[in-house]
Amino acid sequence: MTLPGPLGTPNRPTAAALAAAAVLVAVLAVAALGAGLARTGTGELRIPAAGATALLRVLLLAGLAVAVGELAGARIAGSGPLPRPLAAPGALLAAASSAGLLLLLAAVSGLSLPVVYGLREGRLLLVTANACLLAALCAASRRPALAALPLAAAVLAEALRAHPETAGPGLGTGLTVVHLAAASLWTGTLLYVLRVLRLRGGGREVLRRYARAAAWAYAALTVTGTVSTVRRLPLEAVLTTAYGRVLLVKLALFGAASLLALAARSRLLSGGDARRPARIELGVLALVVALSALLTVVPDPRWLLF
Repeated sequence: MTLPGPLGTPNRPTAAALAAAAVLVAVLAVAALGAGLARTGTGELRIPAAGATALLRVLLLAGLAVAVGELAGARIAGSGPLPRPLAAPGALLAAASSAGLLLLLAAVSGLSLPVVYGLREGRLLLVTANACLLAALCAASRRPALAALPLAAAVLAEALRAHPETAGPGLGTGLTVVHLAAASLWTGTLLYVLRVLRLRGGGREVLRRYARAAAWAYAALTVTGTVSTVRRLPLEAVLTTAYGRVLLVKLALFGAASLLALAARSRLLSGGDARRPARIELGVLALVVALSALLTVVPDPRWLLF
């Protein structure tokens, strides 16, 4: 006889908790060790506080995804019981992470906070932190939909921070705004929908509505990601730079998430249970978020070729 739980085959809640813990450990490992491993043999200089910066950026992107996804997911869920709101905590996490990045920038640069506030990156981090704090207040109010505007401001500030170049910054910023918004919608809304399905013990129509919305987010991610890669990563730097290596791993996981999304959709259309591949898809997307954060830490490959 097989015993349940820790004495034998794990039951479903235990297996889910173990899987979530494994994903969390993997995300932390990517943030802490990814930059060092990716630059091995490239000749690139060590990035100060790369692990701490990557971890804070992971938390920032995760907080934005939770907040943005809940706003969209509440519309998709329709009538019926809804899970406990997490948009306000998610926005607070993003705000705290932005503040942490601001303090880390001051510590690494050796500059005082007033001086850091005057820097372009410092100002944008301050805008992100304040926008996320305002979004948290809106999400906790009687009209949580008002959080959409400050969240949009936070996404725009992050896009501007990611594209400091003087040549064609508008295109790069626009691509990143769409890419970050689409990624937050795909990941955050999937998390919210899975929570709704767990609360209601099912809900095929909710998952069906999510699949239609996710298709648009997927298309936006694919187009903006491809154009951004062509602009930012020269072909000769794909294997010889940390950026190129991290991007290759991210693309592989993005492909895996795409296959899992197709598997969930196939099960949905055939009348099967699509929740299992959707849960695995969410775990893979968490790793994609971690790698996306890592891409903002490793050196920009364009400057290494001049």
